[in-house]
Amino acid sequence: MTRDLRLVGFALLFWGIGEGLFIYFQTLYLEQLGANPVQIGGYLGLAALMMTVTHIPAGALTDHLGPKKVMNAGWLGGLLAAVAMYIAPTLPVFVAGMMLYFSIAFVITPLNTYLTAVRGEWSVTRALTTSGAMFSAGSIVGSVLGGFIGERLGLRSAYGLAIVFFLVSTLLFLPIRKQPIEPADRKGRYRTLLSNAALGRFLGLASIALFAMFLSWPLTPNYLQNVRHIPLQVIGTLGSFNALGMVLLNLSIGRIKPRWGFIICHLAVGASTLLLWLGTGMPLLALGYFLAGGFRTARPLVTAQVENLVNRAELGLTYGLVGTVASLTMVCAPPIAGLLYRAAPGLPFPVSLGMIGVSLLLIAYFGRRQSSPSVPVHDHHNL
Repeated sequence: MTRDLRLVGFALLFWGIGEGLFIYFQTLYLEQLGANPVQIGGYLGLAALMMTVTHIPAGALTDHLGPKKVMNAGWLGGLLAAVAMYIAPTLPVFVAGMMLYFSIAFVITPLNTYLTAVRGEWSVTRALTTSGAMFSAGSIVGSVLGGFIGERLGLRSAYGLAIVFFLVSTLLFLPIRKQPIEPADRKGRYRTLLSNAALGRFLGLASIALFAMFLSWPLTPNYLQNVRHIPLQVIGTLGSFNALGMVLLNLSIGRIKPRWGFIICHLAVGASTLLLWLGTGMPLLALGYFLAGGFRTARPLVTAQVENLVNRAELGLTYGLVGTVASLTMVCAPPIAGLLYRAAPGLPFPVSLGMIGVSLLLIAYFGRRQSSPSVPVHDHHNL
């Protein structure tokens, strides 16, 4: 692991602790502030829209300015958003802070570009998934701590403590070194990207897959608390199993071909959806949360599969497109999940299972008709 990869990894570890303190309870805190399930779905969809519109500009800025400058804005913006959520006295003010926090997800685009550049002898897949595992490892600590604090001091206190961990993460991040900016092709930057049919087909498949895997997740805490009557602290503990799943799935799947890893993520999330819908008892729910980590693992696998489809000078915008596709699924899924939940609290789960099955069939169908690109250095394969 290179020096800069290690620094980014530890910065992500502390950011994961901070985010884990509140992210698994976000919908519950919104409920405490007076939001109903449909409003919660709408707020999450709007927040995801904020994520969506920032990825492409962030990708273009990354290509032109280099990833570190864009990452600086993301780290500082996230710190300010945490402060805003902590001091928010009412639901509208809190939602505004939440929107700011979700909007800094654009940092994923320059971050992935930076990790690709500083990975050393590692493959892109391994660099992305290992860094994701560091973040998830922090979430294990954060989610347990957040449940403990939320049960005793109230969920607002978890946001206050998150600020401390975000500040530590920022201090660890600042010493990373800048990377050179890739020169554009003489014909102009992005000309070949805009006519890249293989990339377009792949992103279409990825959007269906990510939507299917995410649909049942947004209101899972509400389902467990309101229907299954699971205490808040137990939900926090379950969140730690989810983070543990992200760690282990990232580290294990990151070492195999990304196409097969993507399929394994489908199967893991499908099993998780079934367990969280129908499973009884803590062991089955914990396994469900563990396997749900496959969704977070699936996202860097999408990124790893597009890296070999484009020119290096277009990598920032390409990763921005991937981030946009992933964020669009998070725009559409929560409002639909809210409507399904209102009709019947358990309904998002079977709908998600059906769509995961459709996604697997599409991957199998198109996979037979596409020859995998030959990239000996990284050993990447397209769907």
